[in-house]
Amino acid sequence: MAVFEALTGSRAQIMSLTHDYAAGHLIPLHFHNRDQLVYAARGVMTISTEDGAWVVPTHRAVWIPASVAHTVAMSGAVAMRTLYLRPRLAARLPRDCCVVNVLPLLRELILHVCAIGSLKQTVKAQHHLILLLLDQLEASTKVPLQLRNPCDPRARRVAEELLANPGDRRPLAQMCKRSGASKRTIERLFQDELGLTFSKWRQQLRLMHALRLLAEGAKITYVALESGYSTPSAFISMFKRALGTTPAAYFGVDRGV
Repeated sequence: MAVFEALTGSRAQIMSLTHDYAAGHLIPLHFHNRDQLVYAARGVMTISTEDGAWVVPTHRAVWIPASVAHTVAMSGAVAMRTLYLRPRLAARLPRDCCVVNVLPLLRELILHVCAIGSLKQTVKAQHHLILLLLDQLEASTKVPLQLRNPCDPRARRVAEELLANPGDRRPLAQMCKRSGASKRTIERLFQDELGLTFSKWRQQLRLMHALRLLAEGAKITYVALESGYSTPSAFISMFKRALGTTPAAYFGVDRGV
């Protein structure tokens, strides 16, 4: 059961929370009465709801609307910086979860709000900061680092098998034997419910799994094999297509093989 964490006692339009977590820490299922922006200043977080999961690597943030129950899992040491906004203050942001790019100006605004604690519209200087932060946040590019789950029980069984073992390389036709549906039916269900093909969903799962492993310090060869790729070069190619750079450049270190 989700725990309700009320944010009361403040007339601030925006409140903040600064917290560092050890690798492997899990914040259990909970929800808030404010919209939430969770930023990864360091490390990788996975936000999970009943509808799916959103991966938050460094320089990304996840938008979580008020009342959405979620867990937060840490991969590697995580420096979490969170903003809590009065519901619908950011009116142009969606009413479901999404990952957004955090460009340098938005990053500095998040860190500044966390340093001072909160922003109130009644304070003139803070009012201007609120407007600037909302402008930067609403203009941010949405990033495809999410994995929604299908609702149909047949497609759900296939998804759950892969969620339990993202490196599973079996073809879909073989996996369908235990799902109670044909390969064609499963492919149609993924497309109709999630708006993407099964192969794209599987690739997204592998990318998100790889990001978590990389955040924990794993080497490229291990990550490639654990994510279902036969060679490091095939994995690096996929990673570069998805995120525009290599794993080593993305995390700023040489992971070797």
